[in-house]
Amino acid sequence: MNNSIPLGAVNGVSQTRSFFTVALIELWERFGYYGMQALIVYFMVQRLGFEDSRANLVWGAAAALIYVAPAIGGWIGDQVLGTRRCMVLGALILTLGYALMAVPTTNTWMTFSALGVIVVGNGLFKPNTANLVRKIYEGDDSKMDSAFTLYYMAVNVGSTFSMLATPWIKDYVNATWGANLGWHVAFAVCSVGLTIGLLTVGVLRKTIAHIGSPPDALPLDVKKLLAVLAGGVVAVAAAAVILEYQALARAFVYVAGIVVLGIFFHLIRSSAPSERAGLIAALVLTLQTVFFFIFYQQMSTSLSLFALRNVDLEFTVLGSHLWTWSPAQFQALNAIWIMVLSPVLALIYTRAGNSGRDLSIAAKFALGFAVVAAGFFTYGVAGQFAVNGLTSSWIMIAGYGLYSLGELLVSGLGLAMIARYVPARMGGFMMGAYYVGVGISQYLGGVVANIASVPRDMVDPLQTLPVYTNLFNKLGIAAIVCTLIALAALPLMRRLTATHHAHQ
Repeated sequence: MNNSIPLGAVNGVSQTRSFFTVALIELWERFGYYGMQALIVYFMVQRLGFEDSRANLVWGAAAALIYVAPAIGGWIGDQVLGTRRCMVLGALILTLGYALMAVPTTNTWMTFSALGVIVVGNGLFKPNTANLVRKIYEGDDSKMDSAFTLYYMAVNVGSTFSMLATPWIKDYVNATWGANLGWHVAFAVCSVGLTIGLLTVGVLRKTIAHIGSPPDALPLDVKKLLAVLAGGVVAVAAAAVILEYQALARAFVYVAGIVVLGIFFHLIRSSAPSERAGLIAALVLTLQTVFFFIFYQQMSTSLSLFALRNVDLEFTVLGSHLWTWSPAQFQALNAIWIMVLSPVLALIYTRAGNSGRDLSIAAKFALGFAVVAAGFFTYGVAGQFAVNGLTSSWIMIAGYGLYSLGELLVSGLGLAMIARYVPARMGGFMMGAYYVGVGISQYLGGVVANIASVPRDMVDPLQTLPVYTNLFNKLGIAAIVCTLIALAALPLMRRLTATHHAHQ
């Protein structure tokens, strides 16, 4: 890590040490989140008895809320409590949310309320953690791209372990004690992960004591804290209601999209001429990111259910058995590939930046969509080689590898894009607005996944296989269209970037 992010010093504390502390708390937060995500759709289908279509849409709506909430959390960090304080408060609330998921009940309101607590916690944690990384490397674009790529890798360490661990824990506890307790024990492990993260940042708090927004430098205002917590309670109740009523969820997501677009246009119109080009560039790339996350949401919906019904869970080489995974563990392939590919890309970015040959973020986005298309076509073509309706587990590894490279080129640089093009004074809010765009596409991803919604009485793999492969081929074609759009936008992005740099 030190080779990719050169040491610098701020108030006597190296940039690398500060980055390490923030990356550690994010690692443990992602451990909790992805440990939950690996199981949540299965939990709703197998434990709560939801149809595929309802599970996809409920999780799509929950993911949308989880990503919309940072728009408010970023503002609270910038203007009310402080960036650093919101990171810690968000982690505390997330710890509570996963603990509530651990309560052994099938009451849907309990599940939706726990997801509401996770929404609030993520809203405070996510934008402010990313904004701290931005503040550590502010002013150095090449170093910032490298830092955010390594940051993306670090958080996937946590998600890899949790996505491998929680499905195994669930299966082991269910087999040992029965009564479906395994689901809830696995969710409890997610809460424990956040607790470890909080203890870690407590021990290393001096390394980030000098980083934050203006409110961090002031004594804590208890009245403001209580007001934020009261608002959080209201938000939890609202989230639970939205998850229960699908029409309300759909309306909320679409209204959120219109509001964010309106705010973007207002900021562009009212900003200084020196800031306008950067904001327009950020808007163009944010819209592209929205399309990417429709593809991303398939990992926890259609791809997850594909693994449940149409993937051979045995890993074999030349007839020799290596290991067996549960369907949920295949989601860990994404994080494993991210960890493998991130250091390589970070090194390429750094060397290209030093030699003046670095691709623009817009060009990286276009390349990312092309690679995602190849990944989905890999899943689609796999159906032609299936045996009794089951595709090889190795196909999942190949598809996830391509998909993950595309993710690094698009999503992995999304935060760096905001940090590069958006003025510092609105950094926290714009990080939040970026996540709103991601949230909208997560819901739309759930809608798209329902193209492959399998009726409860369809259990034959030979029947379900074409349902999924048809969707994956359509997604591959859609990713090609996105590639062409991204390529067409390159001349505009070059002009905007040149104007932005000229005014810096």
